[in-house]
Amino acid sequence: MKVQRAASAEGGTSGRRLLMAEAVVAGAVALALFVHELPSLRRELRIYRMAGGLRAGHRYP
Repeated sequence: MKVQRAASAEGGTSGRRLLMAEAVVAGAVALALFVHELPSLRRELRIYRMAGGLRAGHRYP
């Protein structure tokens, strides 16, 4: 007895291709958000270093 495959796997978009496309879109959105927030992250890091960083200890609660 022959087993027939689903029509979507042959002619349409398979689940694996759809999952890969979603992963690519999610990665692109995450990268765009990181690039957009990079200047403010640099500013926060500079403020943290001016306040003493890890060496500040108990001076700043």
